Amino acid sequence: MQNRPLIIAHRGYSAVAPENTIAALVAGVRAGADLLEIDVHVAADGVPVVIHDYTLERTTDGGGRVAEHTSAQLAALDAGSWRAPEFRGEPVPVLSQVLDLVAKERTGLLLEVKPFQTRAQTAAVIAEITARDLAPRVLLQSFDENVLRDARDLAPATLRLGLLRESLDADPVAAARALGCVAYNPGVDALLTAPAVATTLLAAGLRVMVWTTDDETQWRALTELGVTGIITNVPAELHAWQSAG
Repeated sequence: MQNRPLIIAHRGYSAVAPENTIAALVAGVRAGADLLEIDVHVAADGVPVVIHDYTLERTTDGGGRVAEHTSAQLAALDAGSWRAPEFRGEPVPVLSQVLDLVAKERTGLLLEVKPFQTRAQTAAVIAEITARDLAPRVLLQSFDENVLRDARDLAPATLRLGLLRESLDADPVAAARALGCVAYNPGVDALLTAPAVATTLLAAGLRVMVWTTDDETQWRALTELGVTGIITNVPAELHAWQSAG
């Protein structure tokens, strides 16, 4: 398939392994993903960690808020058993582990900084990336405009930014540009309800990485729109679908 959208593994290959764990991210690489998508919070000791929720109950054997635990306490939790017994003992990763994997595998990273992180917390995330000279291979995205403003002020020019949206702005191009973003990443339902927005964004030179779909009909529609990337829980299936086309 020519001009195919990038395959972006949502929280890793989360259909087959526990989301946001090293196991899921390695599986995403093996499945042919161009980028790995992760969620980042900052633990109580200032260390960025990879987990989606603000609380621990859904994806670990712990309880309480992520921000109230140190990275060592989080690493001691079981973040795998909820998915399947064979993943028992899979820990909550620190961001540095994921960045080391990205460096080793030569893949890209779509890194979401969760809303309500402080400027210091956003700086801690950026410091982990720049310490490894990985900024050119990372796109930092967030729903939180304050996080993006902080990142714009703190990050090197080589670290690209993306604006996440569940619903579309009245002027998506202006919204992205005001925050220094090179990407505008909408929810799939919102974009397919107003597909001309994709054309507008792409014509303005912005990247469009759409989340999250495992549906072939939607893959086809997004491919026809020329979007930059498709975020999916099933990267191997998207890779096979693209290869068959």
